[in-house]
This record gives sequence, structure tokens and C-alpha cells, in this order.
Amino acid sequence: MRLKEKVIIVTASTRGIGWAIVQACAKEGAIVYMAVRRVEDAREQVKDRNKEGEIIKAVYCDASKPETYGSMIKEVVRNEGRLDVLINNFGTSHPAVDKDIENTSYEDFISTVDSNLASVFMTSQQAIKAMKNNGGGSIINISSIGGSVPDISQIAYGTSKAAINYLTRLIAVQAAKYNVRCNAILPGMIATDAVAQNLSEEFKRFFIRHIPLGRMGRPDEIAALAVYFAGDESAYTTGQIVEVSGGFGIPTPVYGDMAHSDTKR
Repeated sequence: MRLKEKVIIVTASTRGIGWAIVQACAKEGAIVYMAVRRVEDAREQVKDRNKEGEIIKAVYCDASKPETYGSMIKEVVRNEGRLDVLINNFGTSHPAVDKDIENTSYEDFISTVDSNLASVFMTSQQAIKAMKNNGGGSIINISSIGGSVPDISQIAYGTSKAAINYLTRLIAVQAAKYNVRCNAILPGMIATDAVAQNLSEEFKRFFIRHIPLGRMGRPDEIAALAVYFAGDESAYTTGQIVEVSGGFGIPTPVYGDMAHSDTKR
């Protein structure tokens, strides 16, 4: 098992990419903590998996209460004696108010940027303190292709993810002396419930036409890369910003076609 007995925290992990990462890490032998608001619901969600020999637990974390970023780290360390991996999967987006530069209020802009950055900065700050005591660790930030490829809307979300990409590299440099690595995964359009509920079929078909591989990604494909960065195979890999987008964003002139399309999100 590639992650045997490693202690891992995954934020925002009851569904989608986060849940796929939890399952993948548990299958590889890790002790996985789901950092969530509804702890009892998470425990109910994993009870059958724990019966099968996987170790999945829950710890309280509420992104609207920044003090819980530190308390969740302390609780896990208190329970397990160490923390090996932190996977920052939390991210928020408000498309109804997060529009373009002309039509987004400063208050809405800064709210999204602050929430998404705090969820990485504050958790990583506390995690590094814990990882120093056990000789190192790995921080994995689930960012977005939106932080790399400019969009015609969601200016706050894209800015926050671009900042997270740079923050990843800063953490990698500044925490290397403690043998703490930090890498980021940038998913493109992934087949999650959130995508199914928030994007029209018309827009999804339009978007997929600009993906060289011709399809959406799967949550388990993101999870596989998270397992790699969590494990010892990537012990000499840090500061990497990896796009997992089926090639979206490579032929930049094609993206220009999207900017002039009448198709709306």
C-alpha cells in the first residue's frame, strides 16, 4: 500500500473530488480525516467502508469559522500523534455575483478571494507546525485551471486560484527546510454533481469541444494524482503546478473563440 499508516486530512470531502480523494487514500492504507461541517453525517457516510478495513474518520472544520482550521489540525495530531498530508480541497464560487471586471462589486470580489486564500494559507500554516515535528510532510492544494487560463467571467474565483498557485510555490520554497513539500493540482471540467447541477448541457458540450481529449475528467483521475503527491514516490517533487484539464488551455487561440461566442454559462 502506497500510503500505509500516513495520516491525511482532506477538506470539503463529502462529495466530488474531495470524496474521491478520501476513498483513494483510504484504499492505499492511509488514516484519512474528512474535514467537514457535518461530522455525524460524514461518519454515517463512511461507516460501511470502515467495516471493510479502511480507516476514514471525521473532524470538524467550517470555512466560515477560520479558527476551525487550526483546531482541526490540533485534533488530528492529538488523536494520531502526527500529520503527514494536508489536502486543501475547499473552494467557493458564486457565479451569480462573480462576473467580469465591470460587473463585480469589490465586496463580492474580496469575499471570494479571502475565503479561498484563507482556506489554504491558514490550514497550511498550522499543518507545517505539526509536520515539522514528524520530519516532514506533504501539502496538496486543489486549485483550478481557472487560475491559469483567463475566463470571461468569475474574476474573483480565477484570481483566488491564481494566487493559490503562487502561494503553493512560496510554501514549497519556505517549508522545504522542514522537508515539507507543497504541490497544486489544477482540475479542468470534472464530472461532479456541482458541474451537473450548475452548468447547462449546451455549455458542457460547447466547452468539451475545446478540450483536446474530448471529454470531462473524472474525480478519480484527480484523486490518483493526489495519491501520488501524498506518497513517497513524489518525495523529490515540490512546487509543482499540475494542470489536469484534458489539454484545455493549450491552444490559446481556440479559447478566444469562446470569448466571442453567444453561448452563456
